[in-house]
Amino acid sequence: MINTAFKHITDSELLKKYQSDLNKEWLGILLQRYTMLLLGVCMKYLKNEEEAKDAVQQIFLKALGELEKYPVDYPKSWLYKIACNFCLMQLRDRKQLVSMDQSPELMDIKDNDNDALLTKEVNLTLLAQAIEELSNDQKTCITLFYLQKKSYQQISDITGYSLLQVKSHIQNGKRNLKILIEKKQTVE
Repeated sequence: MINTAFKHITDSELLKKYQSDLNKEWLGILLQRYTMLLLGVCMKYLKNEEEAKDAVQQIFLKALGELEKYPVDYPKSWLYKIACNFCLMQLRDRKQLVSMDQSPELMDIKDNDNDALLTKEVNLTLLAQAIEELSNDQKTCITLFYLQKKSYQQISDITGYSLLQVKSHIQNGKRNLKILIEKKQTVE
């Protein structure tokens, strides 16, 4: 359950508070906000709930260590990237029972899978960056609806927005996400 006492504090403010007094409680609040997102990312890659839960814990530990070394401007995107990289490393470390050298067909499949995975990774990174650029209202509603699978009514209860406002924020957020992603794709 997300601690609602600190929901008025932005991610960046939490990071600044942590950097000023090194109180890990600020970091805990920040990481707690994205537990479900990270679990979803890990489930997508690892396809195993227990492994995904373990991975989230490892990602939190890695994030704690990295924050002491490097400044972070966009915590959500940064955590998402750590999660993706961690899971890709986990998959790389898994040993295959059949040697790829002995099976050219499997090697072709693996190359195609890697291309698809890379394309998907780029698209997900663009999406995460675009979500960060939405207005707070749209970002909140989009995150609750698509990432946390909340209904309009649940979002209304959580945020205090009317059902009409929730629907509007989601529709406008989707439209703005599409525009932002298309803009980012033409730049890259």
